[in-house]
Amino acid sequence: MSRRSTALLSLIFLWNSSFAAVAEVNDGEVAGSALHPFQVVEVVDGLEIPWSMAWLPNGDMLVTERPGQLRVVSNGKLSAPVEGVPKVHAESQGGLFDVLPHPDFASNSLVYLSFAEPLADSTTTTVIRGRLQNNKLSAIEDIFQAKTSGSRGHYGGRLAFDNQGYLFITVGERQAATKGDLTQHPAQDRSNHQGVVVRLKDDGRIPDDNPFVGQQNMLPEIWSYGHRNPQGLAVHPLTDDIWVGEHGPQGGDELNIVNPGLNYGWPVIGYGVNYGLGEPIHKTQTQEGMEQPLHYWVPSIATSGLMIYSGDKFPRWAGNIFVGGLRGEQLARVTLSDDAKTVVAEEILVQGLGRIRDVREGHDGYIYIADESNGRIVRLQPVAK
Repeated sequence: MSRRSTALLSLIFLWNSSFAAVAEVNDGEVAGSALHPFQVVEVVDGLEIPWSMAWLPNGDMLVTERPGQLRVVSNGKLSAPVEGVPKVHAESQGGLFDVLPHPDFASNSLVYLSFAEPLADSTTTTVIRGRLQNNKLSAIEDIFQAKTSGSRGHYGGRLAFDNQGYLFITVGERQAATKGDLTQHPAQDRSNHQGVVVRLKDDGRIPDDNPFVGQQNMLPEIWSYGHRNPQGLAVHPLTDDIWVGEHGPQGGDELNIVNPGLNYGWPVIGYGVNYGLGEPIHKTQTQEGMEQPLHYWVPSIATSGLMIYSGDKFPRWAGNIFVGGLRGEQLARVTLSDDAKTVVAEEILVQGLGRIRDVREGHDGYIYIADESNGRIVRLQPVAK
């Protein structure tokens, strides 16, 4: 059976099973689940559009707020904004995005931030790192500045380290128009960073084994291309596969494993349509040399945040992928095959919490959600049957 046929059958199954599981969950209520009953508990509120979460070795939680603040949550209390965070372009879809501690944070105190950087006549996706000490960011270094043009949206901005210490960065296609010859679209052009996943060393240097190193008119930072707006990024803890969740247009959100040098098709192929009247974008949904998604959503849930669970609080969810939804205001749990290469089922765990911007596993094994609608962080806690 072809990957396209497999994807279609998977979609039909998941479409039917997902809607049966939808339920609105309020704080403190016990929610049903195929494997674990749980309740939603508020962790901290008073945030302004929380965008991302990360944990330090001492258990403190870092939270970014899209207008440009980095906060520390320690013992349930929210710090004042961390000093030294660079100025961000906090308009339209721009702002402060991801925060990611260095794998050796305990010894070097380094954290990475991605954000929409204001330039003289435009904006772009930028990544810096600095030392976080005493609620202040210092010794800031530029790690990456995307070569992009276009509107002030679809920045990407997700960050992750793989198990070998390489840094991955997502960059959106910047809402470049989908007209004319789509094979000439910026997301298909490897001389820019629009619609790509980038792979770097922890200090911003380019690895020698990146797929386009030494190739003419191709940027050597690029790991994969043909993406739209990747808003989820996670590394599988066992396989080291790089998983990406990305926004489709009106329909066609995707879940992919991104491999070096591969083309993920935007906007030549896909499963969505133009906003508004739903006019078609793509002449076809498959094309030789372009990858099919492992899963896609029609209608879109506006995927944001991606986590692969490996904790001990929900043992029967081990290895499952959790995907947040902005438009759907929902959290999806995606089950993988034994080899962690194929999607086999989906369950919608919660709906109605607000726009879910991020989902992460905390050091304590609980599942944390950034609810941007209500300016808070909540977590899922198991409930004994």
